[in-house]
Amino acid sequence: MASEVSELNPGEHATCPRCHHHLLSSDTDPVHGPISYALASLIAFVASLVYPFMSFSVQGISQEISLYQSAEVLSTFDNTALGFILLASVLILPGIYLICVLYLYSCISFARLGGKYKSVQKGILKSLSRIKPWLMVDVFLIGVLVSLVKIASLAEVSMGISFWAFTVFTVLVVKTIAISDLHWVWSQLFPVSESKQTLSGSIFQQKEHLACHVCGLIHEYSDETHHCQRCHAHLHRFEPENNLQLVWALLLTSIIFYVPANLYPMMYTSAFGHAEGSTIMGGVILLWNMGSYPIAAVIFFASIFIPMAKMFALAYLYWNAKRVRNMPHAESYRFLKVYRITEFIGRWSMIDIFVVAILVALVQLEA
Repeated sequence: MASEVSELNPGEHATCPRCHHHLLSSDTDPVHGPISYALASLIAFVASLVYPFMSFSVQGISQEISLYQSAEVLSTFDNTALGFILLASVLILPGIYLICVLYLYSCISFARLGGKYKSVQKGILKSLSRIKPWLMVDVFLIGVLVSLVKIASLAEVSMGISFWAFTVFTVLVVKTIAISDLHWVWSQLFPVSESKQTLSGSIFQQKEHLACHVCGLIHEYSDETHHCQRCHAHLHRFEPENNLQLVWALLLTSIIFYVPANLYPMMYTSAFGHAEGSTIMGGVILLWNMGSYPIAAVIFFASIFIPMAKMFALAYLYWNAKRVRNMPHAESYRFLKVYRITEFIGRWSMIDIFVVAILVALVQLEA
């Protein structure tokens, strides 16, 4: 729904009048805050790479690893795809995101920089909206803590300087993302007057406006309008029937892959020439029998309960999608809350992937 927001005073924020979702905020210092946090994050990022991440000792044999070695070892042992996911979501993409945020806000702060390299700035802004969902540093940190609970029962583990630097880095990255308003940056670097034909309260079903999914610019609805006039991204028209078909196909595909993911071994452990496979549920049961109740519970919820709950919740929403349009606002708002919760917990399903990656890397290093 299109909403008209009057000028906000510093510290105020605006919410959607229909669903109460956060729209925008007005900070007392919208430029220097992101610059400071991004710069501090990069300093912590460098420190987390140059120092040891952790060390462990088993029967007098000690080993020390750095942060990037967890991804490097996975690639060495024929787990290149898993190593790339770990490296990209935890190191490469967060580093790129912070550098880009630092550059863009510096362009706003220093007017001389803002007038140059417009095409570069536009490309960076478009890339940031695609990079942001893949920043998993906070999920990875929780995955490390879960893995350490398991490793501590097998070996003596000590945290290196890099671990504490990465913890600080994670907190700073989350804060940088929270205070960086990309739509505001678009309006500062590429100001464009929005369509005055769109009335506040207009919804997509009325076919009065088109909103760009990249920069947020609102356009007047027209069959001839295919690209955003500011960022030139393709404009997606509201086609609920096509959207429902697509999301049903994606959901059914995920269910198909979820079944063998739970029936076949997730990880093989080799010791003295003997290889033993372990399924997700088998690993949970083993950890529970060993007395590792917290880690067993975390893996059960992250690998089994949350994915199943998400699939049931999405199927419930898709099944009622057509019926919701004719419901009273209070009842339809209940479905929206289910969607918001599902969206929030979605990225945390990655935690079990990071747990497996860390355990595999450490066990192979130990060998």
